[in-house]
Amino acid sequence: MKVLAIDPGYGRCGMAIVEREASGKDILIHSDCIETSSTMEFTERLNVVASACASLISQHAPDSVAMEKLYFSNNQKTAMRVAEVRGAILAVAGAAGIAVTEYTPGEIKSATTGYGSADKKAVAQMVRMLVKIDKVIRLDDEYDAIAIGITHLASARTHAARVLRAER
Repeated sequence: MKVLAIDPGYGRCGMAIVEREASGKDILIHSDCIETSSTMEFTERLNVVASACASLISQHAPDSVAMEKLYFSNNQKTAMRVAEVRGAILAVAGAAGIAVTEYTPGEIKSATTGYGSADKKAVAQMVRMLVKIDKVIRLDDEYDAIAIGITHLASARTHAARVLRAER
């Protein structure tokens, strides 16, 4: 199973392709943090993120897309803009016929660290322990995307185990 995992944003958007090998090991195929300038019009920023998502789908043919659920912050304008980015990503995935699964920040932290209130540093440390990363990662958004991918693969593994038990 291969997943395109996304930590949505319009200034910085973390994206990762994480795959489960036949051996059951999760591997990182690609990760990046898409950055847009605050001097760009929002529609341009949205296009940059959506285009990057479409390109990764085209290049890697993921089985699914996993994304962090929107949580409302004090800044409603920012939350609305992130919601628009999420909508663009959902549209790109829908056009490609790929199902999208969403996870809360607590679910992601719990799946990667075992603690739903873990800080970003703990998530980054566990991500490095769970998958081999052969590059320098500068921004938390990229680690967050990888963590979302790990969460999705763990959730898929748990779901498959439940189905197998139910079939017996």
